[in-house]
Amino acid sequence: MNELELKGMVEKLLSEMIGNVSQDTIKESTIRPISNTLVDDNGCIDDITEIDLKKQFLVVNPKDREGYLSMKQKTPARLGIGRVGPRYRTITALRVRADHAAAQDSVFSYVSEEFVKENNLIAVNTKCTEKDEYLTRPDLGRKFDDDTLKFIKEKFGGSPKVILAVGDGLSSAAIEANLRDIAPSIKQGLKMYGIEIKDILFIKHCRVGAMDPIGEVTGAEVVCLLVGERPGLVTAESMSAYIAYKPKINMPEAKRTVVSNIHKGGTPPVEAGAHIAELIKKMLDKKASGIDLKS
Repeated sequence: MNELELKGMVEKLLSEMIGNVSQDTIKESTIRPISNTLVDDNGCIDDITEIDLKKQFLVVNPKDREGYLSMKQKTPARLGIGRVGPRYRTITALRVRADHAAAQDSVFSYVSEEFVKENNLIAVNTKCTEKDEYLTRPDLGRKFDDDTLKFIKEKFGGSPKVILAVGDGLSSAAIEANLRDIAPSIKQGLKMYGIEIKDILFIKHCRVGAMDPIGEVTGAEVVCLLVGERPGLVTAESMSAYIAYKPKINMPEAKRTVVSNIHKGGTPPVEAGAHIAELIKKMLDKKASGIDLKS
């Protein structure tokens, strides 16, 4: 039996069962109601990333619900998510994927030019030319070409006490979420110690080591670099501050002082800014940073 004969037999059987109804009528009557039900041009779904994971509790019939919720308030870990058989619940699986997507977006996106202009940042670029090169060539994210170094020296040279720099790093979202609060806090804190900061340097395609040639070319006593941290599933908006006394190329990492986990769910940016200002003053007084600051 060939395909044409088989098709004819099927149509004959359908006609006998339903009563001389054409195949087109069958298709139209079954498909149209389904499509009308699923399509809603004005519809939307809730944004599951707006759910506070510390308050979400999905365990069925818990022995100590209040105790579990109290424990969840002390950590951003995904506790009390429940399960369906051996698997996560659908909402948990979707939330993990959504948070992972947010982390990827933060890594591959850029701080907007509008944001740079609004905050009066002086922008430069490392030797990286685009995002893929930045991710695969960390060494280029620590270096500047000669023209850029000359520009930085003209703008920030003269052995200033402090240079405040901002680097996109691995999270552009961290910069846009925290800089408006942390920069004024640092400036105000330093002003109390008689230290004025006017211009802020913005570094595109920035690695932490980019602060080292800046220190060398300007002769700055202290360089403070605010940089976007590598994002994770807890947040894509975490910032770190790397601070060093007279940084120079090939300086040991142990010579840097780090304030990390700066975001609304960690150390709030205003509080972090005040702490950073105190650290900078301490470095200037002791002429040291990193492990040397603790000795």
